[in-house]
Amino acid sequence: MTTLIITHPACIDHDPGSGHPEAPARLKAVLGGLERWEAETAVPGAITWVEAPKAERDTLILVHGAEHVDRVLQAVPQSGTAYLDPDTGLSPATGNAARRAAGAVTAAVDAVLGGAARNAFAAVRPPGHHAEPNRAMGFCLFNNVAIGALHARKKHGLGRIAVVDFDVHHGNGTEAAFRDDDGLFFASSHQFPHYPGTGSGRHDSDHILNAPLAPGSGSAEFRAAWGERLLPALEQFAPELILISAGFDAHRKDPLADINLVEADFAWVTGEIRAIAESRCAGRLVSTLEGGYDLDALAASAVAHVEALARQ
Repeated sequence: MTTLIITHPACIDHDPGSGHPEAPARLKAVLGGLERWEAETAVPGAITWVEAPKAERDTLILVHGAEHVDRVLQAVPQSGTAYLDPDTGLSPATGNAARRAAGAVTAAVDAVLGGAARNAFAAVRPPGHHAEPNRAMGFCLFNNVAIGALHARKKHGLGRIAVVDFDVHHGNGTEAAFRDDDGLFFASSHQFPHYPGTGSGRHDSDHILNAPLAPGSGSAEFRAAWGERLLPALEQFAPELILISAGFDAHRKDPLADINLVEADFAWVTGEIRAIAESRCAGRLVSTLEGGYDLDALAASAVAHVEALARQ
């Protein structure tokens, strides 16, 4: 079977404002990197490109309150830029982009659980893991990965679903959505203290685990956090599906944080997560793009991630 790359041109059209770090160039860099890798290096047929559908309102409200969904979509401007908060801008194309981003993850879940693909990567924006059930924040409007998880439960009847998150910022929105449901597992490594100020680990439980990394941490600390704590907990949880919030802003070149990872670290953690998926849930694994703001580092890291997903 193949690894799906699910994306849509609408996700490039979303523009949160001039000079914003979560710029359309991010996704262009990722797609360009993947296209070059496929042409020059990938085993023929290793990946398949699929266009993301648009998530329906009923899908978005699996995680978000109806008032939140309507408030976000109604705030999309006819022209120019509108702001939900100082960090989170909307352009006329944002509503379509946000619905395609969520739709990409649910389509990936359907393909992987239906046996049409080995695993999948949703190359989309805006990102999602900061979006709480009733609050958009941190460049994020709807929580794509949490929507994918709840979609897997509703449509496919899964009881135990895991999200793992190696973005440099804590996935506060995913944690908030999963906090009161012990059938939903969340594990995150992230710089702390750092935006959004959550993820200290003080309120962890059997199904919510955080591994805060001090500014200046690098490969050794990152691999220890995953290898000694987060990955064993994931394996013990025995998920029926694993989803990844794949942020690449812990790269040493990224301008928005102070963690010193390189591409090999993202390839390593992806391979380790994939191995647990193979042993625990028949390889069922779906990843979605979150952060990453140095374009060259982002593209190279995303390629390393997908290469690890697609490896035969």
